[in-house]
Amino acid sequence: MSKLFTLTGKIQNYAWGGTQYIPNLLDLEAGEEPCAEYWLGAHINAPSILDTIEGEQSLDDYLNLNLSERLGADIAEKFGRLPFLFKVLDVSDMLSIQVHPSKIEAEKGFKYENEKGIPLNAFSRNYKDDNHKPEIMVALSEFWLLHGFLPKEKLIQVLKSIPEFSNLLSVFNETGYFGLYKQVMQQSDEESNALLQPIINRILPLYKTGKLDKSNPDYWAAKAVDTSENKKSLDKGIYSIYFFNIVKVNKGEAVFQDAGIPHAYLEGQNMELMANSDNVLRGGLTPKHVDVPELLKHVVFEETEPNIMLGELQDDGLERIYKSPAPDFELSQISICATDKYMSKAMTAQIIIVIEGHVEVSEGKTVLALGKGQSAFLSADSAYTVSTPNSAILYKATAP
Repeated sequence: MSKLFTLTGKIQNYAWGGTQYIPNLLDLEAGEEPCAEYWLGAHINAPSILDTIEGEQSLDDYLNLNLSERLGADIAEKFGRLPFLFKVLDVSDMLSIQVHPSKIEAEKGFKYENEKGIPLNAFSRNYKDDNHKPEIMVALSEFWLLHGFLPKEKLIQVLKSIPEFSNLLSVFNETGYFGLYKQVMQQSDEESNALLQPIINRILPLYKTGKLDKSNPDYWAAKAVDTSENKKSLDKGIYSIYFFNIVKVNKGEAVFQDAGIPHAYLEGQNMELMANSDNVLRGGLTPKHVDVPELLKHVVFEETEPNIMLGELQDDGLERIYKSPAPDFELSQISICATDKYMSKAMTAQIIIVIEGHVEVSEGKTVLALGKGQSAFLSADSAYTVSTPNSAILYKATAP
């Protein structure tokens, strides 16, 4: 029985997405509709499709027919489902500032909202499932994001250098990160507008004439206002742009986001691998629900020194693994040329996607030719080989 299948994912047309990158990757005609994410996995909201000898089958159905054989007994017993969701992202406009709950808090929050009878698709719903959502991203281009609170000395410098923030300096000195963030997030719209509007008046003309650098929070604050549909009320997420680290990640570099680390993707393309969850607590830069009291329970209120990972090159010289503490997933990049053969034994299920070039994947008697943007699924206990006539770059998702 074959353990190697062609896999087709689902495009998500969120408003913040670009219109070119994902259609170009998948060899589709680009239109005006944004293509924000391309999902590869068995998530109930958008399961990928396997091409089997019996015809097309959704990945979740295929796995559930024999979970322990297809995932491997250990992973099936530990998670009871494919534990990860693999994505290509194209970020044109900023995503909402967000925090993901821990596993324990997700279970508690999901149970509580279910008991209260809040529908899963309700605007005010915080917890869509009972799982945590750690995530790792590898940049496919120059990529910009917000990631955790600035170190103390840098944040003090920000509060001193912006006249409108001068009154917040004593708040930070007396009550720390929690007190500062709580104060601005609990302001009325009138209070935050009065404080932020003079800043926006100053920086928006500079943004529109191309005089701001992307490493400057003024650039992203101005962009947030310029691209916002609501011009009357300034989003409190603008504070976070000034309070958080602005991180530039180069192609092939990675960043891990654990539970409690506030973050937001700002611009660029990446491969993202996460636990199989849709739990997000938002902190602004969005028209979606922002539950400030719930948000404050989950944010890690301490300084963050961003850790940009280069990955660990394996002994074969072909695979680079981006290790993280998450038990749900492991992401790696495979870079091969015509003289190489990448060989792997899959202990649990794997998904691979070709980002550049063409490859041939062989497992037993099954051989697949995959071009740019095409993907394959491998069941547990498959031993396979990847080769290319020229050169190719693939990304692989599995569980450690």
